[in-house]
Amino acid sequence: MQTGEISIQINGRTTPAYLAAPASGSGPGLLVPHAWWRLNPFYKSFCDRLAGQGFVALAPDLYTGKVAQTIPEAQLLMAQTDFAQAQAAVVGSLFYLGGLPTVTGKGLAAVGFSMGAAWALWLSTFALQEVVAVAAFYGTNELDPFSTRAAYQGHYAATDGYEPLEGVRRLLALLKQAGLETKFHVYPQAGH
Repeated sequence: MQTGEISIQINGRTTPAYLAAPASGSGPGLLVPHAWWRLNPFYKSFCDRLAGQGFVALAPDLYTGKVAQTIPEAQLLMAQTDFAQAQAAVVGSLFYLGGLPTVTGKGLAAVGFSMGAAWALWLSTFALQEVVAVAAFYGTNELDPFSTRAAYQGHYAATDGYEPLEGVRRLLALLKQAGLETKFHVYPQAGH
């Protein structure tokens, strides 16, 4: 299996991505959608760290090579992103990952930060047969908790101007109301 920077063909478009696999060559699959910055070195090293823990980790580039260095640039990139194309890239990457012969276990997991967390949460309701676990870091999404079967773990800051605790508490209440396995952590004196 090729690891490192790869290209995935999704609906006739090329989606750049980063793939990391454990030394054993196989393991559970983890999709890592990036935050609003881009697929940058952090996400590649994060995938490498996950591979070091035994996972096959895939991070698709939702901006297809475009980069942001500042918050205004990131806001502009996110605003200019074709939602349907990004959605297809996330879904296509998930199914690509699930189709790798080196991915083991039943189901896939998604872990995301900020915008990537919103994508990971959304995927758990869209691809409910495939996504069995989600780890969300300082990101939420409005979702129907009765259309998922995933387990959820959330990590949030007590003082976050981008992701207020009101939305975090609302998401947690919805997931618990649906009887889903859920564990959220709020870190005092932490920001976004």
